[in-house]
Amino acid sequence: MKRSFLLLCAVLLVLGCALPCAAYRLACMALAQGSAPSAAEAASAASEESSEQAPFPADTTATVCFMDQSTGQTVTLPLREYLIGAVAAEMPVSWPDEALKAQAVAAHSYALYRRDHSTEENGAWFTADPTRRQGCLTDAVLHSYWGTAYAANYARLSALVDTVQTQVLYYGDAPAGTSYFAMSNGRTEASENVWGTALPYLVPVDSSTDTAADNYEYTLNLSAAQLQQLLAERLGIAADLSQQAQWFGTPVLTPSGYVDSLPVCGQTVQGTALRKALGLRSACFTVVCQSGTFSFTTRGYGHGVGMSQWGAKALAEQGADYRTILVHYYPGTELRG
Repeated sequence: MKRSFLLLCAVLLVLGCALPCAAYRLACMALAQGSAPSAAEAASAASEESSEQAPFPADTTATVCFMDQSTGQTVTLPLREYLIGAVAAEMPVSWPDEALKAQAVAAHSYALYRRDHSTEENGAWFTADPTRRQGCLTDAVLHSYWGTAYAANYARLSALVDTVQTQVLYYGDAPAGTSYFAMSNGRTEASENVWGTALPYLVPVDSSTDTAADNYEYTLNLSAAQLQQLLAERLGIAADLSQQAQWFGTPVLTPSGYVDSLPVCGQTVQGTALRKALGLRSACFTVVCQSGTFSFTTRGYGHGVGMSQWGAKALAEQGADYRTILVHYYPGTELRG
């Protein structure tokens, strides 16, 4: 009996030592095989990884608000619908994918910039005119504009917009004012020469492919009487019909070759102001008076600041992707999202 008792004690002693060792070995095996850490450890690791790898946040605004110039009413569109309408308004749907994607990102970024700088009491960020196909086309206008090609064109643009919808160009901590226009005179213009405010990413860059764009050069002819009326009504300048040859003096040009200012009937007029008054396609122009007719020959189309749309098309045709296009026309900005 005594021997049996001693044997039982020995067995219990061995088991008491063996079980903790076995548990330890099983724990080590589990760790070696990648067993999941505790909830607290997982949360801590995820937080650390996120802080190290998370990209800069992009703006997640879900709608865009603008004023319809034709009706005077504010229009609020879902972001995706706005971007499709903006790209359709600004570029032919047949243009290269990368140019269209660059336009979508530029339109998105510019809309957010205008939102952040809007002073409109009605809450609109900017003005567009869908019925005249300016700025953004609503779905109803797209149906009318595209006709039987609506389904195919909408599918193409929506697929391209979906790939870049979350992406915004930033300068510092805010969306960049990514303005755009049709074509330059071969070089883009500095923002301060057009709007009086210098922005570090709206500076002159090469866009020499624009010289091969359709209707790069265009001539507007005005009779002396027509010009006299426009100068009086829109600039308050009285032009003497007997002194036509002296109406315009030698212009002062910006470094990019646009007219900064020029003498008009003895007054100094900004090139941008004369462009607006006469409806010229560009502030890069020359004027010739012959036999009672004034011929204004412009090069390029638009204000010249930011991304040239024809330049974006040319870069895309040369193999550039939308990121490269955006970096070229908006130097110093950062694509986020």
